[in-house]
Amino acid sequence: MDYRETLDWMFVQLPMYQRQGASAYKVDLGNTIRLASYLDDPQNNFKSIHVGGTNGKGSTSHMLASILQEAGYKVGLYTSPHLKDFRERIRINGEMISKEHVVDFIQKHKSYFEKEQLSFFEMTVGMAFHYFSESKVDIAVIEVGLGGRLDSTNIITPEISVITNIGLDHTRFLGNTMVKIAGEKAGIIKNGVPVVIGRSNRETRGVFEEKAKECRSELYFAEESEVEVYESDLIGDYQKENMRTVLQTVSILVEKGWKIDHEDVKKGLLAVTANTGLLGRWQILKKQPKVICDTAHNVDGLQRVLHQLLQERYEHLHIVLGMVNDKEIDEILSLFPKQARYYFTKPDIPRGLDQKELKKTAKKYNLFGEEFEEVDKAYQSALQYATKQDVIYVGGSTFVVAEII
Repeated sequence: MDYRETLDWMFVQLPMYQRQGASAYKVDLGNTIRLASYLDDPQNNFKSIHVGGTNGKGSTSHMLASILQEAGYKVGLYTSPHLKDFRERIRINGEMISKEHVVDFIQKHKSYFEKEQLSFFEMTVGMAFHYFSESKVDIAVIEVGLGGRLDSTNIITPEISVITNIGLDHTRFLGNTMVKIAGEKAGIIKNGVPVVIGRSNRETRGVFEEKAKECRSELYFAEESEVEVYESDLIGDYQKENMRTVLQTVSILVEKGWKIDHEDVKKGLLAVTANTGLLGRWQILKKQPKVICDTAHNVDGLQRVLHQLLQERYEHLHIVLGMVNDKEIDEILSLFPKQARYYFTKPDIPRGLDQKELKKTAKKYNLFGEEFEEVDKAYQSALQYATKQDVIYVGGSTFVVAEII
């Protein structure tokens, strides 16, 4: 198989949560534990930082990786989902895993994957951990895929566990209350491993305190820490919270003996995109008209992004909007501004919400516009109608952003 055929096999033949939804969610770590053993437990051959949470874990992971790179370390970075190329998920010092490595890994172990009926995510985690071990990284920043306790990444014993925040998302899998979701996210806390919490509230704080006490882990609340403010190339206002979490994490790494100075932090935060290839976080694609895209896709994330969007200066606002069908559609649509022209569309994945249904539901919230079968057609229509003084926002789903970047 060549690279394209290999990806087709991974995407189509095996379940993948981001594309299919509930059918790909596994209820235990048995497959991953057996896979790790089959691969000679590569996760034990490198240091790591484990990053979970509802929102901000991707940005936080990339910031940490960038700072560690500036400090001179060989840094693995595992994130999900990807926007354009599968290989975005697995990087070392910003460089994506090679196509040849992806093909070779799948071909070598394909019979085992088929026999064990591994999911897309389980295979990809195995590939990442094997690659980081083989490449002898100094440390890897590992982003949780879904939840925490039962996530395939949760076989590592990291230097630090990080939980950015808790919001209502993936409620069909993680529970429909903040306490239940916090309990799932807290599942990445390990015995004796310090844990950083980015943002908490009265409901979730107790969950984290109880789990940290049970694991005898030092617990740090980044929102309570006094940290120096740095500039960053990640310009969304919501990145300030992520930065506090990152700086608290870095201070613990320094206490543990990692060599990271202020200059490394400063340079790392200014070069996150260049060092790690991060895309889709308040990304400016065009200036006249100003086109902004963001991968925020749940209530907590979109509240922050839309608050910032409404502070932009423009004559007219155009919103290219698409969603997946397992989100809280009514809650999300209620957040969007009524004074905007909408271009309703459907991301090109099986979970994509039909644009006609999206338009119909949006009408209940006085959100009006046209429908488009394809994201690019919706985007091109927005560009056609917008003047140089207007703003176009593209979002609602990671997959919508992926199609126009």
